[in-house]
Formats: sequence, structure tokens, C-alpha cells
Amino acid sequence: MKEFKTNYFFLRLPIAISLLGHGLVRLPKLGTFSNWMVTTMEKSAIPSFLIVPFAYVLPIAEFLIGLILLIGFKSRYTIYSGLILMSFLILGSASIENWSAIEAQLLHSVYLCGLLWFYEKYKPLPNN
Repeated sequence: MKEFKTNYFFLRLPIAISLLGHGLVRLPKLGTFSNWMVTTMEKSAIPSFLIVPFAYVLPIAEFLIGLILLIGFKSRYTIYSGLILMSFLILGSASIENWSAIEAQLLHSVYLCGLLWFYEKYKPLPNN
């Protein structure tokens, strides 16, 4: 049990810090970040009335998912949330043909899938 907890903590640490950091640096400048995202997404088929609220929610979601992953609370649901978030980011990046951003988002997605696999395969059974 102790070995699983230690291994799982160190496996989730990089992705948790990445997401936490993304959210943390954007939170103090939400307005600026939102304006940047609207400008970046101008050529997208996604309407700006959807972009603006997403731009305000994104840093909060990144911060919370990163923090909850770091703490290790409700791991499966937190990882699913991270994968959903990455899927939305990939959709947005694809809509403006930002293929290099998609690479980073896919890397986060693969890491989250590996983390989910490790959690499901090695988590201790109840009453052990």
C-alpha cells in the first residue's frame, strides 16, 4: 500500500504541476488571457460567444485539476476531467490548425491515460 502511494504520487506530480502551473500563471490576468484567446481563435469556426466564457473557465479548471491531482483526491474522476479538458483544447487548436499546440495537448492526454492505467492496475483493493 505504501509503495503504491509513493509511486502514484511521483507519477502524478509532473502532470499535476503542469496543469497547476498553467492555471496559476493565468489566474491573475484572466481578462488579458481571455482577450488573447479571442484574438487567437478569430479564424476558428467556434463562435466568440463560446470562446469568452471558456477562456475564463480554462485557467480555473487547469488550476483545480492540477491541485486535485496533486492532492490525489478522487483520482479517476480528476483524470477523466483532465482528459475532457484536453479534448476541448485539442478541438480548439484543430479549429485554427495549431498543430504544435495539439502535440502538447496530446502529450498531456497520453500522460493522463498512463496515469489512469497505473491507478486502475495497481491501486490497492479495499480491505487489504
